[in-house]
Amino acid sequence: MTWKTALQDYLNYLRIERGLSKNSIINYQLDVQKLIAHAQALSPSPSPLTITETQVRQFIYELSKVINSRSQARVISGLRSFFDYLIFEDYRETNPMALIDSPKLNRSLPQTLTVEEIDNLVTHIDLSTPQGERNRCIIETLYGCGLRVSELIALQLSDLFFDEGFIKITGKGSKQRFVPVGGYTQRYLSLYISEIRQHQNAQKGAEDILFLNRRGRQLTRAMIFTIVRQLAKNSGLNKTISPHTFRHSFATHLLENGADLRAIQQMLGHESITTTELYVHTSSKHLRQVIKTYHPRR
Repeated sequence: MTWKTALQDYLNYLRIERGLSKNSIINYQLDVQKLIAHAQALSPSPSPLTITETQVRQFIYELSKVINSRSQARVISGLRSFFDYLIFEDYRETNPMALIDSPKLNRSLPQTLTVEEIDNLVTHIDLSTPQGERNRCIIETLYGCGLRVSELIALQLSDLFFDEGFIKITGKGSKQRFVPVGGYTQRYLSLYISEIRQHQNAQKGAEDILFLNRRGRQLTRAMIFTIVRQLAKNSGLNKTISPHTFRHSFATHLLENGADLRAIQQMLGHESITTTELYVHTSSKHLRQVIKTYHPRR
């Protein structure tokens, strides 16, 4: 079996059987391609069926010189999954990644914004253009519904169920969930749709996409990042933020105001509540209030 065949079979498995998103599949592909480049530079060059733990360890060692620990951990995880697939298909008997540990990571707390900072960002949006009205709706939807950027750009007009108070989200692995949409966010969505979106000529394939660029095409992830960072610059915000910052803020503010952690997990679409529990540690103010309110010796 060649590397090309093994990689293609693996990507098909990720797409068809595991149902991973396009972005996730691309990341797995890049991880394996890094190993392929290393293997093909060796003499003799090992195949995906003959490469040894020693050879893989050397690859990880060389890689650690040029990437950080978090990226290194992701590559190790991706390669472990690749060789697990080869074992599953009876191409290999052992996984050369089995005894290779990922680097220890310090789990940093997510960056969040206060309500006042979010309001300040919104006030610095230029609403004199159709793109400004769209950008305000994007920010309100990111924060009001806690969406990932990939979920936002994939949002369709047919996913909006305002009468029921929900929007349908297609998340990681094409898993779908319904997220409540508050009246405030719904108002801006309705305004954007009636005043801007309905007057745009969508390109073929984007007829149902909610947020479009000037040419009537679906927005890209990079464009959303650009919008957010430019807005932060214009507002004088002294924080490095991304679209995901609004998702973190959504979860943190819900928790601070007494929302149930399990409910937050469902709205965010986290498979494990362990991921959601990270938000418990984001606000010392909230934790102090818990002690004052509930401890018998407060």
